[in-house]
Amino acid sequence: MTPTIGVMETPVSPSKTSREGPRDRPVPDAGSEDFLVHRELLFSIVYNMLGTVTDTEDVVQETWLSWAAVQDREIAHPRAYLVRIAVNHALTQMRRARRSRESYIGPWLPEPVLTGPDTPDTAIRTESVSLAMLVVLETLTPLQRAVFVLREAFAYDHAEIAAILGRSSAAVRQLAHRAKERVEARRPRYDLDRGTQRIVTERFLDAALGGDLDALMDVLAPEVVMWSDGGGKRRAALRVVEGRDKVARLVAGVSAQLPTFALRPVQLNGGPGVVLFAGGTLYAAAALDPAPGGDRVRGIYGLVNPDKLAKLAETVRPG
Repeated sequence: MTPTIGVMETPVSPSKTSREGPRDRPVPDAGSEDFLVHRELLFSIVYNMLGTVTDTEDVVQETWLSWAAVQDREIAHPRAYLVRIAVNHALTQMRRARRSRESYIGPWLPEPVLTGPDTPDTAIRTESVSLAMLVVLETLTPLQRAVFVLREAFAYDHAEIAAILGRSSAAVRQLAHRAKERVEARRPRYDLDRGTQRIVTERFLDAALGGDLDALMDVLAPEVVMWSDGGGKRRAALRVVEGRDKVARLVAGVSAQLPTFALRPVQLNGGPGVVLFAGGTLYAAAALDPAPGGDRVRGIYGLVNPDKLAKLAETVRPG
């Protein structure tokens, strides 16, 4: 979730910066420095709006190009200007992406990112929204999602968001109210500490790997849902599976094949998850959504679509 900034005349794709160590390179001018200072913020905002790393990198690149084109002007507030450019590019990309998803095979899930203290790219650690929340945000209109992300995840006030979107403060307040109402109706807020999340994850994995259907039933919430995103490229359920009995039987069936895989618990999008490797190749990733109270799992978000795993494979290794 990054740019290599060279001289102003030849900007290089922002998708490569974090992996190549931009802070070890000389910054040629104040304009490039302004962009690098705010790049992580831009990446985080755009990722939370789009839910895909590749599209986010494209938008960050477009933002860089737009920024480079105005370097002959004096920008009083670089951060505000860059955020406005990035958000509006993201809105355009969001509308294109939603049209293309109409033909997507099976459930569509956001692209997961590895998070935690050992994550090499700090941009994808900043204000990471869980996969469960990103799924809920897909139900919002593009403008509602932009307002919600800026307001709830990044604490922008209504006047600041109005300036970014070119809307009135009253219009932004209405968008914020409707977005928050829709999100909370689908996902009431609650906080769980990392230790509790880890415990429920370990309980789930022990039950799944042991093939113990009763133990699985005990660790799954009655209202549990399971999403499987294969994108038509790998075998996956073509519909969201709902209910403890159906999910437990599906997980038990999948776990029967797991001896051929190497599993590694990880943190995905700020929450508990697991990645599966087949012969050293990342084959699948799953994020878990603990229920309030932390003793059961209410959501399982599994991805086997290789396109959705390509970026994750660059940052996580077996063992």
